[in-house]
Amino acid sequence: MKRWTRSDAAAALLFLAPSVAGFALFYLIPFAAGVYDSFLDRPVGGRFVGLENYGELVAGGSFRKAASNTFYFTAVSVPLIIGLSLGLALLLNRKMYIRNMLRTAYVLPLVVPVASVVLIWQMLFDWNGSLNAWLGYFGLERVDWMKTEAARHVVMVIYLWKNVGYNMILFLAGLQQIPSDYYETARLEGAGRLRQFVGITLVYLTPTMFFVVIMSITGSFKIFRETYLIAGDYPHDSIYTLQHYMNNMFMTLEMQKLTAAATLMAGCILLVVFALFALERRFRQFME
Repeated sequence: MKRWTRSDAAAALLFLAPSVAGFALFYLIPFAAGVYDSFLDRPVGGRFVGLENYGELVAGGSFRKAASNTFYFTAVSVPLIIGLSLGLALLLNRKMYIRNMLRTAYVLPLVVPVASVVLIWQMLFDWNGSLNAWLGYFGLERVDWMKTEAARHVVMVIYLWKNVGYNMILFLAGLQQIPSDYYETARLEGAGRLRQFVGITLVYLTPTMFFVVIMSITGSFKIFRETYLIAGDYPHDSIYTLQHYMNNMFMTLEMQKLTAAATLMAGCILLVVFALFALERRFRQFME
C-alpha cells in the first residue's frame, strides 16, 4: 500500500480527483439523471414507460426539422472549417513577414465576448445593416438575411469565423512536428508538392486531423448561443436546431421531451466519436 501511494499513478489520481469530482457532480450525474427521466412519464413520481417518450419525440415535426437542420449544418460546416483551417495553417507555416500578426488575428475571435460578436453580426446582417447598405450602393436588392434561407449561411459564416483560428493553431502545431528532412528527401526523389502533401503532410497530420474533426463536430453543436442572441427563441426554419428545440421544451417544462432529445443527441455524438476513433485506428494499422 505504501509503495502504491508513492507511485506516479497515485499522484496522478490525487491531482485528477478534484476535476473528476466536479465533472461527475455537475455533468455526469445530471446527465445520468436526465437519461433515467427520459424513460418516465413525468419528472416527479413518474412511472416507467420505456421508449414511449422517444416515439412521441421522433413523431413530432418540430424535432425532425431541428434534427435535419442540425445534421445539415454539421455535414456542411465541418468539412468547410477543416479545409479552411488546414489551408491557413499551411500558409502560416511558411516564412512570412506578417505571420505573427495573422496568427493573432485568427485567434482573437476565441477571446472576444459572445455578446460583442453578436452585436457586430447584427450590425452587418440586419435589414438596415452594413451589408445591405453596400448591396444598395451597388444597385443590388437587399436581402433579409435572418428571415430567409440565407440565415443558414449567416450562421455558418459565424461558426467558421469563430472556430477557424483554434483549428488552425492545432494544425499549425501538427505541421511543425513534421521533420523537414522528410520533405527534402521527397524532393530529391522527384516528388512534387501534391505528392509531398498526400504522402507526408496528411499522413503525419492524421492524429491532429481526427482530433480537429471531433472538436469541430462538437463545436457545431455549440452555435446555439450566437443563433439565439441574433434570431431569438423561434428563428427561421433553416436555423431551428436541436438546441432551439430543447430550449423551447425547457421553457414550456416538457421535461420528458427535453431529456429524450438530449439523450438522443448525446448518443449520436458518441456514435460519431467512436466511429472516428475506429477509423483512425484502422488507418494507423493500414499505414503501419
